[in-house]
Amino acid sequence: MVAPMQLTEMAGPGGVWRVLVPESRRERMRGLRGYPPPGPREAMLLRRCRSIQTFGLRQTITVAFLGPGMEVLEVHRCRRGRIVWARSRGARHALECADGWTPTVGDRFSLAARGPR
Repeated sequence: MVAPMQLTEMAGPGGVWRVLVPESRRERMRGLRGYPPPGPREAMLLRRCRSIQTFGLRQTITVAFLGPGMEVLEVHRCRRGRIVWARSRGARHALECADGWTPTVGDRFSLAARGPR
């Protein structure tokens, strides 16, 4: 059983997104391992992160690297057992989503008014 992470909501393409936000180093290293695959408009936000690894995952994911204003700078489809680095110099955050989510560069996310839960 995996201890719950902070869950918050973000406004993004298609409406409100449920987003897990790891707070400790251990939670960041574990990432999505041990969680069911993200569903539509569900993701994990890794703040201050310019690379991700998919070792131990059972599924392919889509990763959007975000700029400081939470705008999508680049998108990668990541198979299991890979390391992916942001190529954009302005990338500040990584948003790990379900495979098949196809954001476009320029889409913007923002924290919903409701805040953390």
